[in-house]
Amino acid sequence: MSIQPISYAVIRGKVIDTDLIEFGGRGGDITFLAPDPHTLVDQLPLGSSTRMQDLYELSFEQILDYLEELGQRLDINSNEHMRAARELSYATAPTTKPILDAYYASMPVMFDRERIRGSTDFTIGIPYLEGWVEQPINGSNVSIRAYGSRALHIVAGNGPVVGALSILRGAVTRSDTMIKVPSNDPFTTGAIARTMCDFAPDHPITRHVSVAYWRGGDEAFEARLYQPHNIEKIIAWGGFASVKHVTKYIQPGLELISLDPKRSASIVGAEGVENDAMLQEAAVRIATDVGTGNQTACSSCRIVYVMCGTDDDGIEKLKRLGQLTYDAILALPSDLSTMPKRYDPELKSNVDALRLNDDWYTVIGGENGEGAVIVSHTSDLVDFFEYLNDRTVNLVPVDTIDEVLDAVDAYTQTVGVFPDNLADELRHQVALAGGQRLVSLGYAFNGPGLVGPQDGIEPMRRMVKWIVSERPQAHVKPLWELAEGESALVA
Repeated sequence: MSIQPISYAVIRGKVIDTDLIEFGGRGGDITFLAPDPHTLVDQLPLGSSTRMQDLYELSFEQILDYLEELGQRLDINSNEHMRAARELSYATAPTTKPILDAYYASMPVMFDRERIRGSTDFTIGIPYLEGWVEQPINGSNVSIRAYGSRALHIVAGNGPVVGALSILRGAVTRSDTMIKVPSNDPFTTGAIARTMCDFAPDHPITRHVSVAYWRGGDEAFEARLYQPHNIEKIIAWGGFASVKHVTKYIQPGLELISLDPKRSASIVGAEGVENDAMLQEAAVRIATDVGTGNQTACSSCRIVYVMCGTDDDGIEKLKRLGQLTYDAILALPSDLSTMPKRYDPELKSNVDALRLNDDWYTVIGGENGEGAVIVSHTSDLVDFFEYLNDRTVNLVPVDTIDEVLDAVDAYTQTVGVFPDNLADELRHQVALAGGQRLVSLGYAFNGPGLVGPQDGIEPMRRMVKWIVSERPQAHVKPLWELAEGESALVA
């Protein structure tokens, strides 16, 4: 009889492995044990936000000291908690072993001191986290400071780095951080928190991190926890159903920051298909944005609009691009992309059905569940475009850029563009249509990381509370000294 794995709860420097009950992993791959959340519900909240004072006794440099050491201790070669989490995640994660290995191996890089410093300053501004920033305006000296919040992070399980990112963001913003781990990655974030307990159990950052698993939709649990006296911000990653479920608890004093599911697409201009060299480059770039992480992220490309035209010559070019893209997907290194763990049966059925409709579509690959390139012969997307996954992409010919813009909406996150000069022409129009991020095609996963805006908002700036302190300048009269009819407005 095999021993069931445990998703440990970690609450403010204390590892909890008692009152264990069984939960099912996503997809039914494994079951795991975790502390009964109903025994934790009163331990998870911090209580009054005044208990965050210890975080304000740390300088930003001391926060970086802690995070730098944490990153070093997350080395998969020396950290038994992380190795155990990785081994267990092979069964639960949506991606395959080589891709997971790469995620875990790169975890320490997230905690690089200068990387954190640069992204925090770019995103919020370190002076606002360190103290009051004062400037004169309209007759007042106005000081602004960013304060941390009591935050609950409901993290997605499509990659093991989201929990690490939540801990990191909580630390630099001096927030109290609770993390609900997902059923398809119930081990990684707990392993990070256990590492924190091992080397600094009494450090203020450790004392302001809690990690636990509970089943989403457990109303008896959530109705007690999701209250303004416990939580000020909920940062929810994940599927539409889980985000929508959280909305029932939102009320004055409890804000939802929703990083809900998005779709991503790409645009290849006419110049990108004008000769064999450009076709080859476009294909490698498309393959990279489709295949990285096996297309599990919101920023993964699923549709490519190609300005090759819809005449016979254009469709032949598109078929050539499709074959080159398929070949490039298969040639990606295994730490970026592999044959999917299990090709979605319904998706495969839809793809196979298109093979019988070769007047309208050319299907390249997919017979063995390795992924496929679907070449449309008209400017219409496949009917199941919302479910493209597992390294499956639809190439769509268009005659004008307006056809592309009509397809961009508020669900469109990343738009990859090739050649680069096309972005200068498109970014204003794409933004008005609803697109939220433009990148060079092939660079959706090779940029500055999750800094600045995401999904059309600035999540880190919303994670903090922006507090204002005002003092009148010397020349401003108080209201009680104004003569009748004298304006209170400062000239």
